[in-house]
Amino acid sequence: MNPVRVRAPEAYRRLPATNTRQEETMHNEPTPIDTPLTANLLRGAVETEHTERGLLPHRLPARALAQCGDGQLAMAESQPSGVRLALRTRATTVELDTVPTKRIYRGAPPRPDGIYDLLVDGSLVEQSHVSGGDTLEIDMTTGDVQRHTGPVGTLRFTDLPERVKDLEIWLPHDETTELVALRTDAPVEPSPKPDRAVWLHHGSSISHGSNAASPTATWPALAANTAGVDLVNLGLGGSALLDPFTARTMRDTPADLISLKLGINLVNADLMRLRALTPAVHGFLDTIREGHPDAPLLVVSPIHCPIHESTPGPSAPDLTESELGRLRFLATGDPAERANGKLTLETIRAELARIVAQRAAEDPRLHYLDGRELYGPTDYAELPLPDELHPDSAAHRRMGDRFTGFAFAPEGPFAGHDDRRSLAR
Repeated sequence: MNPVRVRAPEAYRRLPATNTRQEETMHNEPTPIDTPLTANLLRGAVETEHTERGLLPHRLPARALAQCGDGQLAMAESQPSGVRLALRTRATTVELDTVPTKRIYRGAPPRPDGIYDLLVDGSLVEQSHVSGGDTLEIDMTTGDVQRHTGPVGTLRFTDLPERVKDLEIWLPHDETTELVALRTDAPVEPSPKPDRAVWLHHGSSISHGSNAASPTATWPALAANTAGVDLVNLGLGGSALLDPFTARTMRDTPADLISLKLGINLVNADLMRLRALTPAVHGFLDTIREGHPDAPLLVVSPIHCPIHESTPGPSAPDLTESELGRLRFLATGDPAERANGKLTLETIRAELARIVAQRAAEDPRLHYLDGRELYGPTDYAELPLPDELHPDSAAHRRMGDRFTGFAFAPEGPFAGHDDRRSLAR
């Protein structure tokens, strides 16, 4: 069967887990209600794909992936950071069958299972995980990937309030998740579209949520929850590379507030030189403005990352301490190559600030934020990057708080986001 992908609805675009479908009925009630899994039950996805097993959310459209054969990009966009099921129901028990895709990095410490966050009327009440599923065995040095097929698993939440309520099940931000079946002990329908601004964000694995404790604990999710906006997270691990198809996806995705966090992947992938960076940033911004001419647009430069502040990429994994459960990354570039246009974080921050200042003369709703305001040298001293690239959960919370304090402040670039007079739909 060939997969079929459809556009998501216009506006969006620790309990035990079992490995097989529950055979018993819920609370000894009659047969549970099966609700078809469709795109209108999801928020935060750009497209959905009907597979042989179920429904697979995507954060880039198929036409974008057709223009790039990068396996890292394909893996990252299929990991549903910010994607959640949004249901209105009286159900007290919810079962969700899924097929997660676990990653095994050869020579690196085992990764924990992805976490599902359950929110009831906006409050986090339970967390769980699903065992089993497919696995990807990845060699970080050669790029070799081997896939192994595994069983469907079941997520089960019980003893929910016996009243009409809005449920959100946030899917694991770092684990590709096929949705197979949804069962409840009362009918469900899609939650009404919230009357709040849609925030569209794009960035690297840091925005994707690397090292965050759960899907609602990534810094963009924390900021969105605090500010009361609806998040569409296009944070793509290893893939914030100024790709034109990502810009077109952002252009075509309905949004009221837009932000871009650029830089670290351009360095650690050693993708381009300064000569290519400048027009690529201009082109990316031009494309977004084609679809969102008046939306507040915030460009965020890289957070502090000592290994790449003045040393170019590429990055490489250091597995010498893997037996101790530690993975680190190293910068392998030569600082002398900066003279030939090789990029460092210092270079990118200066150029992004210059580009935004130049364009802001004609685009007053374009803004800039130095990423070190979110996480800087003093933060590194207190909350060091565990692998030298990615913040830990505490640093994600700090970044989310600081982003909210800047972007959503009374004089910030996203001020007035709750005044829908300026929001384009």
